[in-house]
Amino acid sequence: MSFGIGGGMTPWVQRLVIANAVVFLLQTVMPGLTNWLEFVPSDILVRPWTVLTYMFAHGSFMHIAMNMLGLYFFGPPLEARWGSKEFLKYYFICGAGGALLSFLFANSPIIGASAAVYGVMLGFAMNWPDVPIYIWAIFPVPAKVLVGLFAAFSLYSGLTGRDAGVAHFAHLGGFAAGFIYLKLDRKGGGLFTRVRKMMTKRSMNVASGGGSGSAVNTIRMMGSAAPRGRSGSGEVELLSELDRVLDKISTQGMSSLTPDERRLLDEASRRHRAN
Repeated sequence: MSFGIGGGMTPWVQRLVIANAVVFLLQTVMPGLTNWLEFVPSDILVRPWTVLTYMFAHGSFMHIAMNMLGLYFFGPPLEARWGSKEFLKYYFICGAGGALLSFLFANSPIIGASAAVYGVMLGFAMNWPDVPIYIWAIFPVPAKVLVGLFAAFSLYSGLTGRDAGVAHFAHLGGFAAGFIYLKLDRKGGGLFTRVRKMMTKRSMNVASGGGSGSAVNTIRMMGSAAPRGRSGSGEVELLSELDRVLDKISTQGMSSLTPDERRLLDEASRRHRAN
């Protein structure tokens, strides 16, 4: 597959790839480590940490290579758009969803980042549904179609018992957790949306001198994870850049902003007042 939007790895995608690689190397010299990290549905009460740790263990080089390849292609655009904290939260929610569905419908140990990566793939497809993904660098397939095929195959395989050594229900759990989370956000009821609104209110009030607060609504639509481009490419780019600035404010404060970033906040306030 090849993908043309992102260029290079974003900070947490890079850290996740490194962490997975380090754990895989440790598994080769410490065979017992896999047993400590893997998620066993029947042991969830006595080994609750494995809901998260199983995502970092892999069964073979091909296993980790395919997962990290998917994370490398689909992760950076999401982290760049959502910000590192939101991306990381979403990643682990999808991974935990894989553990949950395995707990409900499967009884065998699971390892691997597949559930989290499948969730990332879904997030990408829900943001950029028509972007072509090139299979073997030749055949273009829209992201929404590719992810739909992956989900259908996982469902079919899970229900029929095909490829018994593959954690199909974990894959489905990653898809399901990501879908539910993003759908709740689009309706304004998710954590993602509430965090964005709080960040918006705080930062835009500061940017406008703590005045009327009328600028609060300027970027309320940023809680949505679906840049469909209805406002034009320039508006989408503005919202994307504004999203990044808000993330910076939340982690480093207003004093960390560059003059250009402050002008961006001022422009957003002016656009709101003009409307």
